[in-house]
Amino acid sequence: MLRREIDVWGTVIVVEVSSASLPEPFLLSQIDKASEFFSQVDRDFSPFKSDSEVSRLQRGDIDIDDCSSAQREVWNLIGEAKRLTNGAFDPWSLAGGYDPSGYVKGWAADKAAEAMMAAGVDSVLINAGGDLAVRNVAIPIGVRHPDRPLDVVHQIELTNGAVATSGTYAKGAHIWDPRESMIAIGARSATVWGPDGGLSDALATALVVAGSDGASWFAQSELKDYSAYVIDRHEETAWTVSGTELN
Repeated sequence: MLRREIDVWGTVIVVEVSSASLPEPFLLSQIDKASEFFSQVDRDFSPFKSDSEVSRLQRGDIDIDDCSSAQREVWNLIGEAKRLTNGAFDPWSLAGGYDPSGYVKGWAADKAAEAMMAAGVDSVLINAGGDLAVRNVAIPIGVRHPDRPLDVVHQIELTNGAVATSGTYAKGAHIWDPRESMIAIGARSATVWGPDGGLSDALATALVVAGSDGASWFAQSELKDYSAYVIDRHEETAWTVSGTELN
């Protein structure tokens, strides 16, 4: 198993890869490619870089049709996430304008993991600031309590897929409710796991906004392979929901 920490997006991305047959230099080259991809994502999607596509979209300097294919792809995927969450996830309503940050981390981790698997790597684990992309790695994933960092309150068993968590962990109450134009009060934290990293990221953010009202989303056929663990905002209670159980 080779492991590297990549400092980008204002966080640290940890990439772990392994192969029983591929030589170490090849595996290192795959990590190099992932690192460059993450840097390109930062250049295109960062709302903090004045020359990024996102910043130029926010200012109205360009239209989405003028952007890269990756930007257009994310734009369309976010539109679907907004629909699936009844508007609880809406990057177009954020202060300053369109900000896809709540989707891009999970999406990018997935893209990098898929590229390495396509190149022949046996297993990949990417931790993008708490958003996980897992490929052929059977590991238990512990969900921490947002107020008690050493307290693991839920375990997830995952071999292939993605895990995303949103809540008041490192930044406090920072998630915006696009429907009420105020800080989200639906849940203290939400962890979502399923096949797609970007959508898992969006769902976790949206569940912090909607709280228990968001459980009904998982009855939609598009979310049948997704599950969530949510800690309530005002009570020491938690609940889980699974699209597989609802359909």
